[in-house]
Amino acid sequence: MRSERHVLVIFPHPDDEAFAAAGTIRAHVVAGTPVTYACLTLGEMGRNLGNPPVATRESLPHIRRKELQAASKVMGISDVRMMGFRDKTLEFEPLEVLKNLVLQLVAELSPSLVISFYPGYAVHPDHDTTGRAVADALQEIPIPDRPTFHAVAFSNNHEANIGKADVVHDVSRYADVKLNALRAHASQLAWTLPDLEAAYYAGVPEAVQRIAYERFWTFPFTEGD
Repeated sequence: MRSERHVLVIFPHPDDEAFAAAGTIRAHVVAGTPVTYACLTLGEMGRNLGNPPVATRESLPHIRRKELQAASKVMGISDVRMMGFRDKTLEFEPLEVLKNLVLQLVAELSPSLVISFYPGYAVHPDHDTTGRAVADALQEIPIPDRPTFHAVAFSNNHEANIGKADVVHDVSRYADVKLNALRAHASQLAWTLPDLEAAYYAGVPEAVQRIAYERFWTFPFTEGD
């Protein structure tokens, strides 16, 4: 994993960061690289309320805020920004608003690496919208100043269209960190995480790949003549 000046992580929901990049984030933190996480919503429309239920529809935003803070502490992120957009509505926000938000963060932090979703290959409308805003914002930055964009893709057909990942991080040494970050998001993951954990510790290949390896695509910007 290459050395970075500053890593900016932008995802729409609490728990996106844990699934997609917790091991990578932890590796950068251990290396002494500043990491900022901008989480666009609090995931207040999440389907799950815990198992057994620990939240109501009204209390879920507050619980997910605390879960995000707990997961960030596990990963070692000290700069967590909760951007205040509403869950499951990002596709209806003016893209210019989201793009300008990204540009403001980049101007403030001067990251050498931005991590977000690959637009069009991230299943959820909030995911795709976030990735599109990041891609459009970084496209406007001149090449010498533009941070690298490592995009997360996981749709059913993404490899057929964009190929295999350009970057694969073996984060097995941080597997416990990743699992603890996922555990922190208990309101959403208490139903499914125990099975994933059991499969991982049993050495089931699919679970090992999901926990111990994180895959990113270097986003292909379009340059003018």
